[in-house]
Amino acid sequence: MAPPCVMFLAFASLLLLAFHHGCYVSAATCHPDDESGLLAFKSGITEDPSGELSNWKPGTDCCQWLGANCREGNNKRVTSLALYGRPDGQSAADNPRSYLTGTISPLLSKVQYLESIQFQFLRNLTGTFPRFIFDLPKLVTFSIEDNKLSGPLPADIGRLSRLRTLSLARNRFSGSIPSSISQLTQLHHLGLGENLLSGPIPDDLRQLKGLRFLLLDGNQLSGEIPNFWKSFPNLESLILSNNKFTGGIPTSIASLAPKLKFLTLGNNQLSGKIPEFISNLKALDTLDLSSNRFFGVLPNNLKNLKKIMYLNLARNNFEDPFPDFVLENIESLDLSYNKFKLGEIPKRVAPSSVIFSLKLAGCGIKMRLEDWKPQWTSQYRDIDLSDNEISGSAVNLLNSIENLEGFWASGNQLKFNLSDIKLPKTLKYLDLSKNQVFGSVPQSVVGLEKLNLSYNRLCGKIPASKFPAAAFEGNACLCGSPLPACRRQ
Repeated sequence: MAPPCVMFLAFASLLLLAFHHGCYVSAATCHPDDESGLLAFKSGITEDPSGELSNWKPGTDCCQWLGANCREGNNKRVTSLALYGRPDGQSAADNPRSYLTGTISPLLSKVQYLESIQFQFLRNLTGTFPRFIFDLPKLVTFSIEDNKLSGPLPADIGRLSRLRTLSLARNRFSGSIPSSISQLTQLHHLGLGENLLSGPIPDDLRQLKGLRFLLLDGNQLSGEIPNFWKSFPNLESLILSNNKFTGGIPTSIASLAPKLKFLTLGNNQLSGKIPEFISNLKALDTLDLSSNRFFGVLPNNLKNLKKIMYLNLARNNFEDPFPDFVLENIESLDLSYNKFKLGEIPKRVAPSSVIFSLKLAGCGIKMRLEDWKPQWTSQYRDIDLSDNEISGSAVNLLNSIENLEGFWASGNQLKFNLSDIKLPKTLKYLDLSKNQVFGSVPQSVVGLEKLNLSYNRLCGKIPASKFPAAAFEGNACLCGSPLPACRRQ
């Protein structure tokens, strides 16, 4: 999937587009067509456990109904419909009842002044692509994300030529991307990520010269990435990760240098060396090339990427030497499982006061962990140092990072007393397997979401917990559920 910062930026752009339609005011009465169309939509909803549509009642002012907005100057007609399955600042998990189940009534087309439809995080809307939107002459924003719509995208989707935003992310649409999508020349935002789309990116997509956001991640798209990026002078986000693309990085991506902020190509089947022009993309905030087949030495002039905050090069075949540059603004760095022999945790990361994720698994690090003294420990959320040759103790490090959520150090030579660790209250994931950790298992591990302490030198009774035997196996004198019972003395 796309990184969280990308998703936030794309989501924010949709809100801005909706707001752009004007200042919304309530009406004294509800136009009968608007009331009829909206109530038809409500009738298609079979479950509304959080009462999203509870104030949608006949004979009341539909400009006051949740999600329905009317704009001054349009005879109090409904111009925007926006329903979100979670309140601002909450995840769906925080509010599990905030969803709608049902289908989208085609009679919503009676709301003829609709300029914007946004149904996001509702999770259980089903059916095929809602063709009624072809009958909405003023529609410019259409966003249905995080639902269960399925089937092919319509071959005549190009008829929606007024659209500026089309986002169908995180549904179940399948088949190829229709070539007629190239007729949507007013688009600024095209989001088709996390569906089941297959086939190549249509060459005609080059006609969408006004695109700022192109999100096609998380599908089954294949073939080479087209070399037509000179056609997109305003592109800020190019999100193609988690597909089946082959070949190299197209040379025309160099033309995106002035504005491109997000380039994610991770988890494909791309190969070759990293082209030198990558270092000219000086506006880059995020670069994800992970889980491909890239090889060779990284360009030394990557130091030109002064604004880079999220850099993921994991699971390729990159070799030493690692470029000598200072990552002053890095927030997330992942170099795991390449052919690097770093020797130590790079000091180039140290100047960053905002880093929260550091992943250097399988990077040939051979040092005592006590010798790594990061300047800014309070910011760290995730640290992965697995499969290196790190020795010494993790006690001081873990006791000094108060906001840590995940620590992975499996397959090293760490040797310390686990009882000396005061686990941060924020910690969710801990993996110290395949080390030489001794002592007893502290009660504090019970609250973790995932734990692996296998193949160490731990002893004593295991605190009652939800973790399986695999989390504790390979410790000769651990006992108690889920391992065999302790012997009575």
